[in-house]
Amino acid sequence: MAAGRKTGGRKKGTPNKATADIKALAQVYTTEAVEELAVIMRGSDSDAARVAAIKELLDRGHGKVPQAVTGEGGGPIAMAISWLQPSE
Repeated sequence: MAAGRKTGGRKKGTPNKATADIKALAQVYTTEAVEELAVIMRGSDSDAARVAAIKELLDRGHGKVPQAVTGEGGGPIAMAISWLQPSE
């Protein structure tokens, strides 16, 4: 990288065309996929399948629940930053 400046790749804000194409293709099946998840939620004999379908529906309808990042034992993460001295 040249002195803290971006020198290659897409400019900031330019969409990734490959990702956009895949996303557009997948969105065609959104309604059918949500309907099938509802069928599984209502009719599956497997509790695991029902819970998974319910979770997917809720995630899509209301967004995923934020996950806290914690260290060992559930406490805060400790970070130590040190600078290396250049060898002479």
